[in-house]
Amino acid sequence: MPPDDSRFVVSPGQVSCDLGGEAAILHLKTAIYYGLDPVGARVWDLLRTPRTLAEIRDAILAEYDVEPDRCERDLRGLLEKLAAAGLISSAPSAPLR
Repeated sequence: MPPDDSRFVVSPGQVSCDLGGEAAILHLKTAIYYGLDPVGARVWDLLRTPRTLAEIRDAILAEYDVEPDRCERDLRGLLEKLAAAGLISSAPSAPLR
């Protein structure tokens, strides 16, 4: 997992769509489809703009009834899976001036 200050964003090599609150994602290079449940689809939507783990976690905590520790653990797992599939990328955040 990249450092906590990394920003995550969807990779350009995919297309996705909303399917009744869930997300369907096609990785264009591998032609593999992926599906996300409603919470995963919300995370996916948040990833359309580069965001840190903390920003995504805080948004999910504000919208869903989940314990903070579980939210972060599950979110880390999802981000790791999305990154391993090549669906998202990460880069260190730029230092504040």
